[in-house]
Amino acid sequence: MQISEPPEGGDGAPGGGLARLRAAVRDQWETLSASERAVAQYLTGAPAESLLFASAQELGSASGTSNATVVRALQRLGYAGLPALKRDLTADFTSSVAPEVRLAQRIAHVGRDLGGIWDEVFDEAQERIEHARRLTSDEALRTAVGVLAGADGIHCFGVAASELAARHLTLALGRIGRRARHVGATGFALADDLLALRRGDAVVIFQPGRALPELAVLIDRARAVGARVVLVTDELAEVYGGRVDAVLTAPHTPTGITTEALTALVVADVLLLALTALDEARAVDTSHQLTALREQLLGPKGGARSRKG
Repeated sequence: MQISEPPEGGDGAPGGGLARLRAAVRDQWETLSASERAVAQYLTGAPAESLLFASAQELGSASGTSNATVVRALQRLGYAGLPALKRDLTADFTSSVAPEVRLAQRIAHVGRDLGGIWDEVFDEAQERIEHARRLTSDEALRTAVGVLAGADGIHCFGVAASELAARHLTLALGRIGRRARHVGATGFALADDLLALRRGDAVVIFQPGRALPELAVLIDRARAVGARVVLVTDELAEVYGGRVDAVLTAPHTPTGITTEALTALVVADVLLLALTALDEARAVDTSHQLTALREQLLGPKGGARSRKG
């Protein structure tokens, strides 16, 4: 399809994310190839909610191009990839559409075909993980690992959907010989956890998008006592980036099809493997101790059978 003019805006007043997309297309139109223009034409003409649920492959088919062309076109338009576009559109969609309506639309999009459901979940998971891989720099990762490697104790903060990643990191840190604790209190109750922060400690905060009041208090307390902070987030880098030691990006789900904690869990696993590699002897020794303790708790071999007999 040959397109020589940038597309006009669609019917009705577009939300902020869609308006920014259309502005980017107008600004970059002359730099786009014919196939990239076909992608841009389709993106600006499609309803925002349909873009939220579409994979790069589906957008490539719909625009008569390919998934690689879709990704390339989005990057030319200033997006890191399809998840970045979805994230920009999500705020408008979620603020104007009730949760139960969004759920109904998600169900309608996925349908009841098990093969289709399988593909939808894996496609979004892959998109989010690849997006996370691109957005975190080597320098940020090195800084974060250095902060944790030098810490006397590590406090992992995560509430609601982020609690899963925080608890996972806490448990796994203990299993490689690191002193760690989960912090999941909010409001007035958080004060007790803040008292436990010490100079030389590190805090890992898992919080994708909402600037909770607790975050500012937690970061301020860490800075006051001489603890260092690593923030794992999607949207809060600009808010807190200048007040923490490192920011690692974990894109959240724009559709709710995959779990919120998915990319945060992957980032936590990266930190764990890096710390294990830095102090292999400690990790191996702790693993031996853990195995021995488990064997003691299981009791003598055959003991359970002899008692039953």
